[in-house]
Amino acid sequence: MSLVKQMILNADEELRYPDLSEIRMMQNFFKTGDRRIRIAAILAKNEQRLVDRGSQRFWQRCPVTPSNSGNPRKTASCQRDQGWYVRLVAYCVLAGNDQPMAEIGTIGMKEMYRSLGIPLANWVEAVRCLKEEAIVLLGEEDAAEATPYFDHIIQALALPGSPYFMNNGTRDY
Repeated sequence: MSLVKQMILNADEELRYPDLSEIRMMQNFFKTGDRRIRIAAILAKNEQRLVDRGSQRFWQRCPVTPSNSGNPRKTASCQRDQGWYVRLVAYCVLAGNDQPMAEIGTIGMKEMYRSLGIPLANWVEAVRCLKEEAIVLLGEEDAAEATPYFDHIIQALALPGSPYFMNNGTRDY
């Protein structure tokens, strides 16, 4: 849900018009629209590049993982999910808030990874690698628009109780 839609719904729920500060926020949202569209388009156009480079970065840090074991099915499923996270970040950039994450859900993904026995710490590291590649691709200024959404995913997956390493010291991603 866009920032504008959310403000209108909030005001309507309270039986009032948007106040001056909300209108200014909407003005800023409109002023930054071209920039947000450009950033989302760059992410969309370079999704595979981000996933490929992010995976390479991840495998340098965590070389002993099923996604790097030579099993093409495991590699493809991990990279598919990484691409999904890049798209989710692009949706949030367009919306101007993290509402797409709430609607699409990182909680469901977290529970799915847990049920499959995939340590969440590996996903946290993989998303960190995607974020680092996005910063390189976008540059610091434009990346500032996207990185909070990568951070949101990282924080959602790294809640207390998540295992960071398997008992044998390797990562199982």
